[in-house]
Amino acid sequence: MDQLSYKTISANAASVEKNWVVVDANGLVLGRLASQIVNVLRGKHKTAFTPHVDCGDNVIVVNADKIRFTGKKLTKKVYVRHTGYPGGQRFTTPRELLEKKPESVIEKAVKGMLPKSRLGRRQFTNLYVYASAEHPHAAQQPTEVSFKL
Repeated sequence: MDQLSYKTISANAASVEKNWVVVDANGLVLGRLASQIVNVLRGKHKTAFTPHVDCGDNVIVVNADKIRFTGKKLTKKVYVRHTGYPGGQRFTTPRELLEKKPESVIEKAVKGMLPKSRLGRRQFTNLYVYASAEHPHAAQQPTEVSFKL
């Protein structure tokens, strides 16, 4: 056999087909959900996955305020940020963050799992998180996805 019966597919920006998917976060564990979302954002679920190309889908997460934590992470886990001024280190827990801005809990988890590069920052823009069950992306006709967690 002189020739290969298959060819390696290398996607580029013109050949990538991006879909829209909706994920319901109601009662799901944060870390397990975030790792599945990252796989869809990066495009690792597609056969033509190319590591250096944004070939993932657009992900809409609804019911972000109903996300679940295991163990004592709701009170013991700490998110740290800095204002940029001397003595400007600020701490918050997931419980406080869920009360103020529940979308940011999922966004922080997903952003931490994406590559720390220009491509990772570009892929993060394909994530849309909403605290309630409604979202304004009905025109894109997203498909409902449920992960086996």
